Amino acid sequence: MLFASTALGARIERAEGSLISDSARAIARNRGAEVFVQPIAGGVAVLTEEESPLNKLVGLGFDGPVDEAELELVERTFAARGAALRAEVACLAEPSVCELLTRRGYALIGFENVLGRALPAEHLPAIPAGIEITPGGPDDFAAWLDVVVTGFATPDTQGVPSHESYPREVIERVVGDMATAEGFVRYLARRAGSPVGGASMRLHAGVAQLCGAATLPAHRRRGVQGAFLARRLAEASAAGCDVAVMTTQPGSKSQENGQRKGFELLYARAILERA
Repeated sequence: MLFASTALGARIERAEGSLISDSARAIARNRGAEVFVQPIAGGVAVLTEEESPLNKLVGLGFDGPVDEAELELVERTFAARGAALRAEVACLAEPSVCELLTRRGYALIGFENVLGRALPAEHLPAIPAGIEITPGGPDDFAAWLDVVVTGFATPDTQGVPSHESYPREVIERVVGDMATAEGFVRYLARRAGSPVGGASMRLHAGVAQLCGAATLPAHRRRGVQGAFLARRLAEASAAGCDVAVMTTQPGSKSQENGQRKGFELLYARAILERA
C-alpha cells in the first residue's frame, strides 16, 4: 500500500507546481509572451494567456496558511489580464486554504483525483502485439501533437464530466509549449505504422508525473494506454523514482485503467474558481 501522507502530498504538489511553472517559462521562451509566475503558500500562481488551462493556483497550503495580502496581489494580476482565477487545492493541504478562498468569492466547480503507484515497478505487463511505443523526436512532433490534441478533444464519457473546456487552438499551443519544458519526455504509439496515441512524462525529485496520454477514438480499448503505462513506469523505475502519479477525473476510464495497473487513489483536489 502507498500511504498518502501529507509529506507525500507535498512532494507531489511541488512537482505539479514545477511542471506548471516550467511550462509557463517555456511559453515565454518560445513565443516571447509575458507570463506571471509567483510562489505563494508553498505553491505557485501561474498566468500565461487569457484562456489557458495553465492559469491557476496549485500546491497551496503545504507551507502554512495563505497570506491574504499575497493572494490579493495574485487576484489583481489576473483581473488586470481579464483571466479567471482557478485554484486546485489538495485535501491534504492546510485546511484554512479553502475557507479563505470561499470567503473571497471562489466557488467549488469540481474535483480531480490523484493516483499513485510505488516504484520501482515490477511485473509490468508486456506491450501488446501490434503496438509500438517510441520516444518522441523532432521529426514526429507534429504527429504526436495531433494525436494528443485530437484524443483530448474526444474524451471518454465514463465518470464525472470534466470542468475544463478549451478551444482546440489553445490546447495545441499549450501542449506544444509544455512539450518543450525541461525534463518533459514524449512517447508516440503506432499501430501498423500509423500514429494512434501520444503520452508524456516528467521526472521531478523522485516523482514521475504521467502528464497525460491520449488515444485516437478508433483505436481505443486495444491496449494503447496500458502500453504507455508500462513503458513510462519502466523508465521511471530505471531513473530511480520512488513514486509515479497520474491525475484523473473521478470515476473516469483513465482512473479505472490506472487502478487496474496498480495505481491507488491517494487524494483528491478541490477545484475552485473566482470569476
